[in-house]
Amino acid sequence: MAVKRDYYEVLGVSRGATGEDLKRAYRKLALQYHPDRNPNDPQAEARFKEVNEAYEVLSDQSKRQRYDTFGHAGTSGMPGFDFGQGFGGINDIFDMFFGAATAGARGGTRPQRGSDLRLDLRISFEEAAFGVDRELTIPRAESCQECQGTGAEKGTSPQTCSQCQGTGQVRRAAQSMFGQIINVVACSRCRGEGTIIEKPCRACNGSGHIPGQKTVRVHIPAGVDSGSQIRLSGEGEPGPRNSRAGDLYIVLQVKPHPVLQRNGTDIVYELPLSVAQAALGDTVEIPTVDGPEKIEIPAGTQYGKTFRIHGHGIPHLRSGRRGDQIVFVRVVIPTNLTEEQRKALRDLGGINGKPQHIEKGFFDKFKHAIGLE
Repeated sequence: MAVKRDYYEVLGVSRGATGEDLKRAYRKLALQYHPDRNPNDPQAEARFKEVNEAYEVLSDQSKRQRYDTFGHAGTSGMPGFDFGQGFGGINDIFDMFFGAATAGARGGTRPQRGSDLRLDLRISFEEAAFGVDRELTIPRAESCQECQGTGAEKGTSPQTCSQCQGTGQVRRAAQSMFGQIINVVACSRCRGEGTIIEKPCRACNGSGHIPGQKTVRVHIPAGVDSGSQIRLSGEGEPGPRNSRAGDLYIVLQVKPHPVLQRNGTDIVYELPLSVAQAALGDTVEIPTVDGPEKIEIPAGTQYGKTFRIHGHGIPHLRSGRRGDQIVFVRVVIPTNLTEEQRKALRDLGGINGKPQHIEKGFFDKFKHAIGLE
């Protein structure tokens, strides 16, 4: 037979812990080990039961006094939780802290909220930078027009459950040596809804919903990136019996740009230059999210040189302040030279069998340009 651990040790509190201390410790552990959060985990389930048993004893002053006096022997025969039935969900934990009124509000007298929906949306690099308004058609369930969402055949209506009198809950009393124990459970006849549909609607089979779609308009703000989410409240699946609808979550995926890359709120562009452009200088037109821009390339520009165009980056999602565009120079070495081109390069000099001096390495300059050092 397994030896029970000390209840104070189970909750991680001292023997002088107040009721509030016990409540805080129990809430933390019950949420941590609840079966809803740890599916198919026997150890977590056993720990959850142990935590509940400890709190059930220590939170009751008379039970705690007997436990402090006689230990586990003083708890024999004490009424406890029905661990065989378990909790209906993680919300049941909070019933212990906020009372039966909370449970009643969540019961059959208030219909459940509709399910949330998710839509993955691909947008362009420019749309992510500047924002865009989109009109989207969302496939989702719609309220049945025949029964007006009630689920009952036209001309009829859901009837109050005779077993729970519309509360969605049934109270069961049991006598023990320590007094009467009240157990509140969901009504088995109406499944906690409080109403019974005697004649289901033939159009929707009593669900109150039919397949449909809805067109919604969404504003995508400037500065979003892949993985950003936009929530449209009340645009998810409608709830049962005309209750509140769920929400629609739009998850964004930004298409890559052919030549521009994003680094936070900055944009990085790799500019290919010929040897002549780098050596002699040039005025070059480059792409930006704002359209083509011309920049001056000074004579003697080295491979890895960076130019910063202020205010041509991505707007910050909250402040709206734009980053910069960083232009990174890459000198393109020609592979098929004519004899005249070869002679011109030889005339430039430098073919002496010695390496050229470089002040700063290629990768050092790139890291500095994008703010990684």
